[in-house]
Amino acid sequence: MPDNQYEAQHPQDQYRTPDAQDSDRISHPGITGEMDVEPDHGEDSYHGTGRLNGKRAIITGGDSGIGRAVAIAFAREGADVLISYLPEEQDDARETAQLVEKAGRKAVTVPGDIRNEHHCADIVAKAVSDLGGLDILVNNAAYQMSQDSGLLDITTEQFDRVMKTNLYAMFWLSKAAVPHMRPGSTIINTASIQAYSPSPNLLDYATTKAGIVAFTKALGANLADRGIRVNAVAPGPIWTPLIPATMPKEKVQSFGEDTPMARAGQPAELAPAYVFFASQESSYITGEVLGVTGGKPLA
Repeated sequence: MPDNQYEAQHPQDQYRTPDAQDSDRISHPGITGEMDVEPDHGEDSYHGTGRLNGKRAIITGGDSGIGRAVAIAFAREGADVLISYLPEEQDDARETAQLVEKAGRKAVTVPGDIRNEHHCADIVAKAVSDLGGLDILVNNAAYQMSQDSGLLDITTEQFDRVMKTNLYAMFWLSKAAVPHMRPGSTIINTASIQAYSPSPNLLDYATTKAGIVAFTKALGANLADRGIRVNAVAPGPIWTPLIPATMPKEKVQSFGEDTPMARAGQPAELAPAYVFFASQESSYITGEVLGVTGGKPLA
């Protein structure tokens, strides 16, 4: 990406397809440093304009991928950030925290598994105590594992992990967060193109993403009287550590080529959508889903 994020250029040529992942699947959940081609999180290109000055945010899965890009953007827009992550992602979380602090904002890191309801409550309590309050909740962390035979290869253990990580945690975190959120606060959920155009090999993951869309719309209406807006971003194929960690090599090498943009997106291209929903610029928007899909339509 160019140094100036607003510099005009052909979007198909902005990034090359990350087809240089020569190794087999990297270990799950995926560490950025294990990738042959690391994503662009906006480290050199995102320039803030103070749209989130003084805000306090939680970002689950904030250590890498989309979560890291959102953390960088929020910090450069003036927000303090709590990053929730799995313990095995410690190195990535530390790097993200350093990027937040380099932007002059406070970073709090909280390791743990959001499949545990008590841990979700602890995340919110930590944000309130260490950041002094909570204005933005980004439910971003997710689990997926591609299964070529679809239904018949999905174990109950995998199904349970996907549901707990992607849906239960969003419910628990939102329920814990809302009592601490003032009018003008926002909840932003990460949905997916999979909610609208599900892949057979991601049956369980796609099911949860459709649930996230419904949850977003219902909660947006539910919290409108409190002055809390709820929206979702629906990414298309985005190059993150989760991709080589959960997909076969042949699918990784062609990842994103079936979009009109003919390439995978980068986390840096997602972050502005989260900033928009977190800022007062989207004050008349709730219960909506914004697709960042490389041209693939949301039904």
